[in-house]
Amino acid sequence: MRISGITIPDEKQLSYALTEVYGIGLSRSRDILDELSIEHTTKATDLTTDQENAIRDKVEAFAIEGELKRQTTANIKRLKDIGSYRGDRHARRLPARGQRTKTNARTLKGAKKTMGSGKRKLEKT
Repeated sequence: MRISGITIPDEKQLSYALTEVYGIGLSRSRDILDELSIEHTTKATDLTTDQENAIRDKVEAFAIEGELKRQTTANIKRLKDIGSYRGDRHARRLPARGQRTKTNARTLKGAKKTMGSGKRKLEKT
């Protein structure tokens, strides 16, 4: 089964398999399956074509994959353009939601950079 160019794994339960689509989390996938009265533990191979089409229509009603990524990028660009604090944090590649940065934030800041020149060469006199 394919949704928006993403192949849904056949071996996983449907509630977890739908999370392969960017923008569909576990709670949203369960809500979709509840609306369509499909068992959460069903595998993608056990679905009828009508059920597949119904799931595809429900999932594609949301902003997913490329469209969602474009929206997120546009939102961050807007924050940078208006000069907001959050936009400045994004531009500097620092946490934007108030986390401490003295000891953490390694994901955004990258590997530790030790201050100083490192090992000094000894001069022979």
